[in-house]
Amino acid sequence: MNLLVTAFDGLAYGCLLFILAVGLNMIFGLLDVLNLAHGAVYMAGGYLAYLVLGVGAMSLGAFAQAVLLAVGAGIVLGGLLSAAIAPLRTRGHLDQALLTLGLGIVLSEFMLRVVDRGFHTLAVPTGLDGQIAQSYPVYRVAVIAAGLVIAGSTFWVFERTRAGALVRAAVDDPQMLAAVGVNVRRVRLWVMVAGCALAGFAGVLGGPLLNLRAGLDTEVLVLALIVIVVGGLGSIRGAALGALLIGEVQTLGVALVPELAAYLLFAVMAGVLLWKPAGLFGRTA
Repeated sequence: MNLLVTAFDGLAYGCLLFILAVGLNMIFGLLDVLNLAHGAVYMAGGYLAYLVLGVGAMSLGAFAQAVLLAVGAGIVLGGLLSAAIAPLRTRGHLDQALLTLGLGIVLSEFMLRVVDRGFHTLAVPTGLDGQIAQSYPVYRVAVIAAGLVIAGSTFWVFERTRAGALVRAAVDDPQMLAAVGVNVRRVRLWVMVAGCALAGFAGVLGGPLLNLRAGLDTEVLVLALIVIVVGGLGSIRGAALGALLIGEVQTLGVALVPELAAYLLFAVMAGVLLWKPAGLFGRTA
């Protein structure tokens, strides 16, 4: 029974990782922009919710308002990052990585100075603070549901709609897309904004599950990058499967072999890369 509960915890953790990683996968895989400030945007969403809600009990409405605030902050940060990266778009990933890493450090340190460098956890909102059959938290079921909804929505948008077709065209042949009158820069901007909005949302959603603390931005960024490597660059299905796999490995590893848990993630990544160098669903160049 305990192992089954741990497996469900891994599913909830994997869904949270998916919401975070799919945004980074959209930015990196579809725009070819290496945004190392993604973890800082997640952290900003969590700390904004903490500043608004505090640590006490909260209503579901107040939690929803905090989610909207974090998503709005993600949209603003996505626009600012897009403007900052634009001059470096043709200069390779190293310049993009250095710029976004520096901006991410500035953002995370600013949030830590506004609050403090201690450990903080958001309370579970009223209405989601119960348990199913007196054994499993309702909030974690809500996180699983949110992950499934976002997975279905992102797959539908990118695979079944005109907006998704425009994004894919902006990646594969931006000159042709511009020739038919589409503003490629605007398409890129919306992808960046959407990815950062998802990171802000994940920051609030993960507040009751993970401690807000110094270094959280780097931790979640590394996990998101592992998910992308395992699942495959630019693949929504890959991000979903990779996030679930990493979530289960991390959660079961901590429960069963805590001294090896940190190494298991990289062992899984290495095994997948040996089997499929482009990731589970990645496109081979």
